[in-house]
Amino acid sequence: MRLIIGLIKGIIIGGLVGLGAYQLGKMGAWNWITYGVVGAVVGVLVGRPIWSVLTDKDSTIWTVILKAAFGYGVAVGIYALVVFAWGGMDIAFQGETRNLYDWQPLFGGMIGGVWGAFVEFDDSPGKEKPSDKQ
Repeated sequence: MRLIIGLIKGIIIGGLVGLGAYQLGKMGAWNWITYGVVGAVVGVLVGRPIWSVLTDKDSTIWTVILKAAFGYGVAVGIYALVVFAWGGMDIAFQGETRNLYDWQPLFGGMIGGVWGAFVEFDDSPGKEKPSDKQ
């Protein structure tokens, strides 16, 4: 169930970040930054979000920082694989034909979904802490 929740959260967050970049007209070389930001934002908000870490005295902010930094790298890596290894595929929408990775809301949602599912499954707030009983 956590996997599905993370997938949905990631798709929504990645799609919204991608939509923002699409509306600003940031394409081409900006895709590297856009998809990196998708990975970072999903890393911060999915799983154990930053506000729950800030209120918990037993946790540290470094886990969120590492999820964001690693998410940036994962998202840029996925983008690089699609561009250089696979080449993407052309998609027509509203009379306009572009490659898959140039539709930022769609591809941002895909990257966000993959990273969000992994993070939610790995770092969910419902994990039980080990008891102090011996």
